[in-house]
Amino acid sequence: MDEFPHQLEESKEQFIEKIADNMHAFGVSETIGKVLGTIYMNREPMTLDQLSEATGMSKMRMSQVVREMIALNIAEKVFKKGVRKDLIQVEDDYYQTFIALFTSNWRKAVSKSRSFERKLRNELHEMESDSVQHDAAIKEKQNMIKETELWSDYYNWISRLIDFFESGEIFKHVPKKEGRNDDDK
Repeated sequence: MDEFPHQLEESKEQFIEKIADNMHAFGVSETIGKVLGTIYMNREPMTLDQLSEATGMSKMRMSQVVREMIALNIAEKVFKKGVRKDLIQVEDDYYQTFIALFTSNWRKAVSKSRSFERKLRNELHEMESDSVQHDAAIKEKQNMIKETELWSDYYNWISRLIDFFESGEIFKHVPKKEGRNDDDK
């Protein structure tokens, strides 16, 4: 009996599991990692039915996972002539997948924090105070307003960092490895 096809399939499964582990390490569910790895290994877009069969997940769960992947900007629905069902495609460039994952999460965090910062700053500005009776409170209020300004500067920096990654400028400073050589072993 020829072991090669079986060994090859086992290697693919190990690769998919490693992608799932890596995704988990980056704060993304292993389920998303497993689906991402499955599509990578397939080397072409897959339908929900194909993904369900390949991963053993229900079609409903697969639909949820795909929606999450699309929201994270690491998958998209594509059209293929002659295929009536939606096909799910993932970016085949690991670097772009990494950037999409992190910048998507960073944008969400920045948006939430900016919203909170604006609300807090407005509340602080609206506070009435009697300077005779509340000198310490007035100073604390001024310190908090300064803190919200520092916070705003920090989230502006993160926004610029996101732009730096998404524009590809990062690769001018931290280049992608262009192939392997004997020193990489």
